[in-house]
Amino acid sequence: MRALLCPASLKGVLSAQAAASAIARGLDKGGASATELPVADGGEGTTEAFAAAFGGEWRMAVVSDPLGRARAAPWLALRDGRAVIEAAAALGLPLLAPEERDPLRASSRGLGELVLAALAESPRSLVVGLGGTATVDGGVGLREVLRPLRVPTVALCDVRVPLADAARLFAPQKGASPDDVAELQRRLGALDELRPYARLPGAGAAGGLGAALAALGAELVPGAGAVLDLLGFDERLPGHDVVVTGEGEVDETTGTGKAPGEVARRARAAGVRCVVFGGRVAAPVEEAETVALSGDPDRAEDDLVELGRRLAAGG
Repeated sequence: MRALLCPASLKGVLSAQAAASAIARGLDKGGASATELPVADGGEGTTEAFAAAFGGEWRMAVVSDPLGRARAAPWLALRDGRAVIEAAAALGLPLLAPEERDPLRASSRGLGELVLAALAESPRSLVVGLGGTATVDGGVGLREVLRPLRVPTVALCDVRVPLADAARLFAPQKGASPDDVAELQRRLGALDELRPYARLPGAGAAGGLGAALAALGAELVPGAGAVLDLLGFDERLPGHDVVVTGEGEVDETTGTGKAPGEVARRARAAGVRCVVFGGRVAAPVEEAETVALSGDPDRAEDDLVELGRRLAAGG
């Protein structure tokens, strides 16, 4: 049996690359072969997915975290001249302790600084992953340091919502109270410079960073589909008997724009068996085999090794 392994990250537990490697070890123990192709949708793990597929060199830049503190953030220089940047590397929600999460204060300035660091090396183009940030500032902080982009830039959006929905849908998980949500909605609505871009699908990604980057010249694209295209998923699929994907929690949103849902959709269209795992499964993915793991973060790696072993044995 030949398996194509395309997990997304298990946020805060395992990277997508680590998850793929664990499944591959289980398959190998059972005598099956595996091709590892970790995936992402613009959020956490996007740069790692590109690094696993294309190699390249990691760079580090000192940038501001969402509360203005200095931190080192990585970005990826690909051999073909592209620079790959992940908003979550500078602005990720896990960078803040739960008691620090305050989207009324959090600034996106650090992403602007990270983009500037990449531009200083004169890349031929930029790929910017949007998702998983602690910010809902509509890119105000980013635009304090970043001017219109002078190289072609693609922004990979992990959600396709317009700017008006950014605060209502996502600010509560970033620490906002109902009153905070109302204030954030007011602030986003008052950003006159973003109004021409506010209705674009993806404008509300990463707390409005989609609209901000569009205003600076970036093209907004659905993250999951674009990442799979850039990684050559469709070209790698033939010759494999099963595709394995998944994430930390599988729910109704998995099949509506997230990377595992897009993997399952494309596998189904190609007539290839697809297994979707989740540390926790709240809702199965349509027309895929959905497997719940133990849900214990400390067991996640062992769970995936065992999943690979079961698949190799015909499970």
